[in-house]
Amino acid sequence: MESFLRRRDLPNQCRDCTDPDNDPLMQIVYGFTAHSGKARALVLNTAASVERAALAHIAPHMRDIFAIGPLHAISPAPAASLWREDDGCMAWLDGQADRSVVYVSLGSLTVISLEQFTEFLSGLVAAGYPFLWVLRPDMIVASQSTTNLQEAVTAAAGDSKERVVGWAPQRDVLRHRAVGCFLTHAGWNSTLEAAVEGVPMVCWPFFTDQLINSRFVGAVWRTGLDMKDVCDAAVVEKMVREAMESGEIRTSAQALARQVRRDIAIGGS
Repeated sequence: MESFLRRRDLPNQCRDCTDPDNDPLMQIVYGFTAHSGKARALVLNTAASVERAALAHIAPHMRDIFAIGPLHAISPAPAASLWREDDGCMAWLDGQADRSVVYVSLGSLTVISLEQFTEFLSGLVAAGYPFLWVLRPDMIVASQSTTNLQEAVTAAAGDSKERVVGWAPQRDVLRHRAVGCFLTHAGWNSTLEAAVEGVPMVCWPFFTDQLINSRFVGAVWRTGLDMKDVCDAAVVEKMVREAMESGEIRTSAQALARQVRRDIAIGGS
């Protein structure tokens, strides 16, 4: 692990820290980590097929460790959301060809600038695929209203090429036949949901564990591409096209999905 993770893959507080021995936040993290070894057990929302090496690394330091996930895949109903879902996007997906749509959602907390919004939009339009984009009302740091942003998307892409919603029923979207790839912030829930459905990812992590998750997607599971620290239209276009068109990435994503489903089946890990 020490030779695999780069400084740029670590959470922001690690990347920006110049004196860890005297950094209050890092000292808190150290304390929590050391104290966790005293717990009766460690229960994780992950699967053996997803993080086998990491689980093996942790196990000698714990009395017991249980990988019981992905929890959403064994739950009959999705967890409640802070945002109201727009189910109308499912009908729009029904009208699209198989694996032709780019699903874009940067989660419930990510905030981007108007300049970054413009780069994402330009890259998505240039890639040439229809896209379903989740734009939360509080997502853009700008004076423009969400309505104006949606109008900008429609003007750039055309009515037939885009659908913008405030929030989407993500589990249903990811398992829809029309979705070809997922442009995501690589939050753990989103990462697991994409893994279960075998959907290739383009990862643009925002903070905390997302940066490491993105590295695993691109370099360990090889189920997608790691786009961290870059928000450039040409890069967005290139990576979206590669995720949509790469047979190697899609094969890896589908193989991981099969492994995860075996993990949560009767007799699985």
